[in-house]
Amino acid sequence: MCGIFACLATECACCIGSAACGLCCKGVKTSTSTRIGYAVYLFIGAFVSCIMLMPSVEDALKSIPGFCKESNSFIGGLAACENMIGFLAVYRVCFAFAAFFFLMAVLMIYVKSSKEARGKFHNGFWGIKFLMIIAICVGAFYIPRGEFSRVWYYFGLVGGFLFILIQLVLVVDFAHNVNDKFLEKIEEDESPRCWKFSLVFILIFNYGLALTGTILFYVYYTAGGECSLNKFFISFNLIWCVAVSIMAILPKVQEAQPRSGLIQASFVSVYATYLLWAALNREPENVCNPGIKSIAETIIGHNATATTTPTAPTDNPTGTGWTGSSILGLVLSILCVLYSSIRSSSNDNMERLTLRESDKASSTDVEGGGNDEEDGVTYSYTFFHLMLFLATLYIMMTVTQWNIPSSDLSTLENTWPAVWVTIVSSWVCFILYAWTLFAPIVLDREFD
Repeated sequence: MCGIFACLATECACCIGSAACGLCCKGVKTSTSTRIGYAVYLFIGAFVSCIMLMPSVEDALKSIPGFCKESNSFIGGLAACENMIGFLAVYRVCFAFAAFFFLMAVLMIYVKSSKEARGKFHNGFWGIKFLMIIAICVGAFYIPRGEFSRVWYYFGLVGGFLFILIQLVLVVDFAHNVNDKFLEKIEEDESPRCWKFSLVFILIFNYGLALTGTILFYVYYTAGGECSLNKFFISFNLIWCVAVSIMAILPKVQEAQPRSGLIQASFVSVYATYLLWAALNREPENVCNPGIKSIAETIIGHNATATTTPTAPTDNPTGTGWTGSSILGLVLSILCVLYSSIRSSSNDNMERLTLRESDKASSTDVEGGGNDEEDGVTYSYTFFHLMLFLATLYIMMTVTQWNIPSSDLSTLENTWPAVWVTIVSSWVCFILYAWTLFAPIVLDREFD
């Protein structure tokens, strides 16, 4: 593990050339070090996007010719430039990274060996690839203003929805790994009490977090008779949490998947509750969306007598003020990509989730470091780049709060499409997890 994080730091030096990577990451498998390198690229994109929202950077961006040169110019008829400059910059930076990952996904179609030219380009030439990203990014700032931002917003909406589903697969895969590791320790350790206690603690913590969040949602997001839709969202989410928890311990499910249980269901419940929280914070209704700041002040007693502070439309003209859900979403997306990068390429849990039986011999695993792709690629290059493409779109939507220009062309505000995308994705997450429980029974196949 230490070698992996050391490699994560030294991947930045890989921009110098592919030779540096081989020297820096000898203790890590080739497939892992390569994925960490691309994860670093994604982290750089997220970091630069956040920087673009800083006031000092926004002032500098206004001087770019053709981008926002005149103070009274309008961006494609959407909004005044001084109010939209950070928003536009984030979209263009993320467009550059998304275009790079999509181009790599297309180039890596049907790559079967890391020894062929495309495989070598995927695993090396980091300096050239970094220059490609910079070139695309520079060119993106000169895209004609037109309707680019509005069209790219809907690309981000769809991409964000798809990445949320990928996040679920990674979250459940992580839960499977945690459960398997703890069960192995309980079976092998002479004194398993500590491991049993830890497993129970994780279970209680996850369900406690989901239950606490649900209670707070009922208290602060269902004020008055105008918030019946919120009551439905919260109640339906609670019903799903209870349902998948019961499904996970049904005798038939346990017979087909002995290691499946409440741990995985608890992680899914927490993740779906987070999605519900994010959706409630994106609602344009002022009464039903009091805002995280107002809720926090009420809880700690600093604003007990104050009136509810509306959050939509936002007070910030750019509509990109950071909230708890957006920060958590950004961190979660980075962690999911990192997890997908460092996990074992031959992980049986991922095959279980995707309902695919492995046809690769376990001999492809390399102990310690070294090239684990001598006999063929250990993961789909195209799918990995598509995941990074969707992750970039999700980060773009998270950084910009899933907002779109208001009808009076003066602010960015929350919209119902963003709310429904998040809510529906949480329901789909429950359905997908339920399918992983019942698929072995319905299809009468073994997936472990």
